[in-house]
Amino acid sequence: MAAADSSDAVHPLANPGYGKRTAPYQEPRGPQDFAHLPAREAAVAAYVDRLPDGSDISVKTLAKHLPYGQCALRTSLNRIQRAGHLRRGREHLDGKWITRTWFSRAPRDSAWWAAFQQGDVPREAKKQTRSRAYVLLAALGRENSALSLSHIECRSLVTLVEEWFARDADETYILRALTSGLPQPVHHPAGLVRRRLTDKLPPLPIRREPAPPRILECGKCGAPGYTDTLHDGDCAPCRGELPPLPRPRPASLPAPQVRAHATEIREQLEARRG
Repeated sequence: MAAADSSDAVHPLANPGYGKRTAPYQEPRGPQDFAHLPAREAAVAAYVDRLPDGSDISVKTLAKHLPYGQCALRTSLNRIQRAGHLRRGREHLDGKWITRTWFSRAPRDSAWWAAFQQGDVPREAKKQTRSRAYVLLAALGRENSALSLSHIECRSLVTLVEEWFARDADETYILRALTSGLPQPVHHPAGLVRRRLTDKLPPLPIRREPAPPRILECGKCGAPGYTDTLHDGDCAPCRGELPPLPRPRPASLPAPQVRAHATEIREQLEARRG
């Protein structure tokens, strides 16, 4: 994978309100995040992923910080878009439409981006053999040996931990709640964990404000798209599925009115000659 430019120049921010925006519900970074992309696209995606929100990710600016030309970068961004990592569009904030470029570390399909446009994006369940809750419970013994649990005990407590996750608690928060201030000694680890998971359950999360109105745009022609009309970030005409809409022709005048105008013009010309 090609590395970013080694120069010490700090990547600039876009004008206030513009630039990169991180899509919601991102998992922690990992070495295989962009392994499914070709080498150049993986390098560009990894660089953009590390940039803070508000960074200028225009082709012209990226070309100053990456070892690729503007044409190559434009192609790479289009491929990254088709892979589900990037969408371009506008968002209505404070009474005006702001240009946005949203970036997702995880590849999202067109249905996910359509839901994002409507402000209704569900969290995805993690695809792994052991659930997120089971992994946390199994790790308790490493945090504090007094809380070592058996496989059966972990399975019996999974639903309680999942309720904490549903209330927006993360692993660090839950581990702190379960391991801080333990009695000495701990006679029944599973019973203590169950009691704390029940008694210290956090309140239901406060409902978030509704997402601002968004319009995603075709990555090629910039035409606005709604719900499922964009696939891989491109509209149907740009995908070659539909011909472009014909341009409207100016309305023509009825024949009698055309003749009347012509007669009037001729009379005016003859009057001037006379």
